[in-house]
Amino acid sequence: MLTAILVLSALSLVFGLILGFAAVRFKVEGDPLVEQIDAQLPQTQCGQCGYPGCRPYAEAIANEGAEINQCPPGGEVTIIALADLLDREPLPLNPENGAIKPKTVAFIDEQTCIGCTLCIQACPVDAILGAAKQMHTIIESECTGCDLCLPPCPVDCIEMVEIKQDMLTWKWPYPEKPIAQKSTPDNPLEASA
Repeated sequence: MLTAILVLSALSLVFGLILGFAAVRFKVEGDPLVEQIDAQLPQTQCGQCGYPGCRPYAEAIANEGAEINQCPPGGEVTIIALADLLDREPLPLNPENGAIKPKTVAFIDEQTCIGCTLCIQACPVDAILGAAKQMHTIIESECTGCDLCLPPCPVDCIEMVEIKQDMLTWKWPYPEKPIAQKSTPDNPLEASA
């Protein structure tokens, strides 16, 4: 019995050392630019940009295979952030990819739902909870509002509802006009409204 325990311990130690060496020796380095671009994207995984998710779109931008203006959920804020990151000119949102719209979340009419699970299969972020022939519901904190659950629903029991502004979702509006800077003899850079 003791021999078996010692042999298994020695084998696990040897295999652990081999795996540790392999992890260090064959480590795959990621592209830091792709990581930075992916961090700017909204992570809705909606596919409106023409790519299956935010990571492939970030890789295409980094390889200059896609423009920075193909993400409707990110809107103008994301386009400007990507332009600053990549030292490019900001472009208006490409209308072929959709339009900027308010943030929404899916809502399932539970009385109408037949439990077909087609919406569960379509959801890229697993925000729909339910089982076959059972009522489904949305996990609102996980839903990204990508609209991908709408087309497969055979009874049209899903609708997109605009997120109401509350203390958690409200943000200060951006200024409409930037404050101009002007020089005066007393103060070289004095802000004027």
